[in-house]
Amino acid sequence: MTDKNSPRIAIAGGGLMGRLLAWRLAQRDCDITLFEARDFTVPSGACWAAAGMISPLSELVHSQREVYDLGVRSLELWPDWARQLEAQSGKAVEFRRAGSVLVAHGRDRSELEHFQRELTGKLNGDESAQVRPLDRGQLQQLEPALENFEQGLYLESEGDIDNRRLLPVLLNLLRQQGVHLRERTPVECTPGCVEHGEGKLRFDCVIDCRGLGAKGQFEGLRGVRGEVLVVETREVQLQRPVRLLHPRYQLYAVPRSGGQTVIGATEIESEDMSPVSVRSLMELSSALYSLHPAFAEARVVETRVNCRPATMDNLPHVHSESRLVRVNGLYRHGYLLAPALVERVEKLVMQQCLQVA
Repeated sequence: MTDKNSPRIAIAGGGLMGRLLAWRLAQRDCDITLFEARDFTVPSGACWAAAGMISPLSELVHSQREVYDLGVRSLELWPDWARQLEAQSGKAVEFRRAGSVLVAHGRDRSELEHFQRELTGKLNGDESAQVRPLDRGQLQQLEPALENFEQGLYLESEGDIDNRRLLPVLLNLLRQQGVHLRERTPVECTPGCVEHGEGKLRFDCVIDCRGLGAKGQFEGLRGVRGEVLVVETREVQLQRPVRLLHPRYQLYAVPRSGGQTVIGATEIESEDMSPVSVRSLMELSSALYSLHPAFAEARVVETRVNCRPATMDNLPHVHSESRLVRVNGLYRHGYLLAPALVERVEKLVMQQCLQVA
């Protein structure tokens, strides 16, 4: 429980970053108010649409080294944080660290070879990275469902987490911790102050992690549209996330409980939030069918569309000034980067609170 001397902290944005920060700072006896422009319990925002992959190696080929380094740190934090969340809530968040597998069809074998060369080059001799080529027998042993592929690449250290389980667990814990939850309350953030329709509220420190909601105060912030399908079938049982390399896209398939699989690949430079297009649906379905023919009879149980907040260089941004910290631009790397960025912001906020005291 907080007391009158506890640092008063406002967090704007109730997505993944906001909930993790509120959870962490509440354990430091801070008096937290979490503002959300929409409803806490209605799935919305990029954190709900994501597949929850924590894959620094998979992303390194197409991202800068900073993303990889932050992702490696997040992979160090996620197991302990998941255990804490489960112990405190009594509910599973389904964090899994079984690695991920990359495959390509025979005609696209060069894509897999190119990926491995690029990854090896960017790792620059880092022997701690666990990257293992797989022949047909090894691939079959690891993922029996991938019987139509001759070779693959196993990224042993990668993980994933079920966002649809994690986010409600975090919300319930925030209630138990006494965090003040203000939903349907859009705000503007300035140093030490949050302004909304009813006036201004003052705090010892304000954390702005509103994603695209902060676009008016963040030059160069843009939305990148992503589209995801959730299919259900008992005929295909993957053990871990699988990426299918293709000249035009990389399909990912992330298995979830109940026979469901989260499928995605699209990345469109647009802030359009309309439903999934026919073209995207056909491309995703075709790629999924080529991964395993039994997916043809899978049922599409959900489609998800959202826009990820991205900076001009696609790198996350953390800015700190007196009584205000802004964090934004997690792009498509939300679950990959969040713990490492939360750790960084947490230190900045506590330093500011000590100065205020």
